[in-house]
Amino acid sequence: MLSSALRSCLLLAALLGGQSAYAQAPAESGTPPARPAAPTPPTPKLLPGDVTTHHTLELPGRTLHFSATAGAIRLVDDKGAPRADVAFIAYQLDGAEPRNRKVTFVLNGGPGFASGWLQVGAVGPWRIPLGGPMGDGVTAPSASPEPLPNAETWLDFTDLVFIDPVDTGYSRALTTNEDSRNRLFSVDGDITYLAEVIRHWLDRFDRNVSPKYVMGESYGGFRAPRLARELTSVQGVGVSGLVLVSPALDIGGRSIAFDPFYFVDRLPSMAAAARAAHGPVTRAQLADVEQYAATDFLLDATKGERDPAAIERRSARVAALIGLDPVLVRRYHGLINTEVFLRELDRAAGRVGSFYDPTITSADPWPLRTMSDYADPVLEGLKPPVGSAMVAIYETQLNWRPDYAYRLESPTAGHQWDWGHGMMSAPQSVGMMRTALALDPHLHVLIAHGLFDLVTPYFLTQLLLDQIPQAGLGERVRLVTYPAGHMFYTQDASRAEFREEGRKLFAGE
Repeated sequence: MLSSALRSCLLLAALLGGQSAYAQAPAESGTPPARPAAPTPPTPKLLPGDVTTHHTLELPGRTLHFSATAGAIRLVDDKGAPRADVAFIAYQLDGAEPRNRKVTFVLNGGPGFASGWLQVGAVGPWRIPLGGPMGDGVTAPSASPEPLPNAETWLDFTDLVFIDPVDTGYSRALTTNEDSRNRLFSVDGDITYLAEVIRHWLDRFDRNVSPKYVMGESYGGFRAPRLARELTSVQGVGVSGLVLVSPALDIGGRSIAFDPFYFVDRLPSMAAAARAAHGPVTRAQLADVEQYAATDFLLDATKGERDPAAIERRSARVAALIGLDPVLVRRYHGLINTEVFLRELDRAAGRVGSFYDPTITSADPWPLRTMSDYADPVLEGLKPPVGSAMVAIYETQLNWRPDYAYRLESPTAGHQWDWGHGMMSAPQSVGMMRTALALDPHLHVLIAHGLFDLVTPYFLTQLLLDQIPQAGLGERVRLVTYPAGHMFYTQDASRAEFREEGRKLFAGE
């Protein structure tokens, strides 16, 4: 259940863990064996102090002058012992009045990814071309990681603070207490310390009176509503708006025996990916799929395996919508999961699709196998250039050089993440978003999804939003979609349209 939820809902790659062992020599008769001494944890290396540099960015039709500060927030426990150093990069426009200047705190997901994805992919002052040299959406691991000026940066209308959670980027846990360390890698503990980091940053840079926003992608989108509530209720910090990028608002809790909504949520995205092979796709063109998924398909799916007529109906309709062989779809009784879809959509050409965007494929390394694991074409293609670009920005633009490696992806966070125990505690953020909207009539939420995304499907978010009362709440939540995948901002047109939606949100339009 856990591994399925991670792959289906979150930006999480396979993580490896290791164990050490020791050999004990036999003791002499009557002499108890000596207990091996506990290993002394290595002394954490200190991060450099804050470094502020000044920059001029020449962009089409405008020039931006700004300062960039790279640094870290030290977190301590109630006895003053260090818990963690959390690294950040803050971009602040020169000459702006802090009282009125908006500031946005930016997080990525996983859990276990640094904020480099949104920084060099979407909203930061520098970016790399993640859509491939021909704009075809394909990025190879060997693609150039050289950061270039980003015409679609959001720095025009908001200062940007990119935060790397513990064990990502240059952030590190400092505590040697096992319980304290585990708390850092848990649903609730993660939110608690990230809210502390935001509060400390506001204090350090005298920005407590500035309008504050939170942006998060994927699991970062799960974090954002919870952070808004934690900041308000515990830290005394009001939040003016949320920007959720391909968010995972509900991380499970459904039955592992049979979950009809697993198929309902993904059917429109599968149809969108299939139709993209024949031309551009808009959400309006998926109205027939959405209507069918939430009505007749759902009804036929819940009739189970003892109604042959229902099986025939849904098999025929699903095959027509998602472009797979009707014989194959009938074999699965019309219930096609993500793995089958990605393997079969382009099997004739010997290619497999990405969970993040099925329209992006790579050669199948195991074409004779019915099913097999393979490196995701999008995630594995993007990680090397994104990680290298972040190191280049730190070294050449920010002059901040910690003496240990930058981690775009945490080797431990996702592997040991504490999701809570019991089905009743399955984590979700929709309730926190509804509460935040109810308490603050000025709060607005922008949610953006790619139509082809099978990791966090847009239709799942739509079904969740449909449950929010319209009067006074739902009318302040806007869902926009783009003909792309999970990282829809890799496409030039989508990234530009997303920036315009953000500009309107911050302008109050």
